[in-house]
Amino acid sequence: MLIRLVLSLAFVGGILWFAARLAKKKGLGQSNGLVEIVSSQRVSRASTVNVIRIADRVLVVGATEQTVTLLAEMDAEMVEATLADRELAAVTGSEADAGPRRVVAARGTGLLAGSVLDRGSWGGIVQQMRERTVRR
Repeated sequence: MLIRLVLSLAFVGGILWFAARLAKKKGLGQSNGLVEIVSSQRVSRASTVNVIRIADRVLVVGATEQTVTLLAEMDAEMVEATLADRELAAVTGSEADAGPRRVVAARGTGLLAGSVLDRGSWGGIVQQMRERTVRR
């Protein structure tokens, strides 16, 4: 019975390892640093407003389940200044200037970053599912 359990776990581990290698080879879950989500705010159950940095451009995009719409283009320096102010407010503890707080899953930087085995990826998925299922 114990041998069967160990062999089953080894088989499942092998499948996960193979899937992670295949995903890495296909480029799934990886970012080349060109596209970055700066901020995201849920507007309703099925729609969000996202601030996205693509190379040197900053775009404000509205997204629903059916479509993605460009709302505006922002000045990159203004976005950087706002992010710096928020970081300063978080460090000094002045919550009045920091605005509403959101829980964001930490992104992994290790060997498994971006893969299905990355803990940060699963934390982000769980957080999004919690946001979708909360009754208001």
